[in-house]
Amino acid sequence: MTEISATHAKQQFAALLDAAQRGPVHIKRHDREVAVLISAEEYEKIHKMRVEELIRISEENGRYAASQGMTEKLLEELLADES
Repeated sequence: MTEISATHAKQQFAALLDAAQRGPVHIKRHDREVAVLISAEEYEKIHKMRVEELIRISEENGRYAASQGMTEKLLEELLADES
């Protein structure tokens, strides 16, 4: 794991970008981790995993709701504007 101070990160930004291509770079300020710099490729992988997990959970919740008697009509009634 690469760690770098925020001050050093500002001074060596180009090198920091290069290091992030090899792995996450943890940035610390006053001995406290404040950020992690990752490559665009790694970010896309994480983003894709989160989207896939959201879809999986949504589908699971939909199946559960249907098993408990939720229908499209009932859902429309519940979500209808009562004003």
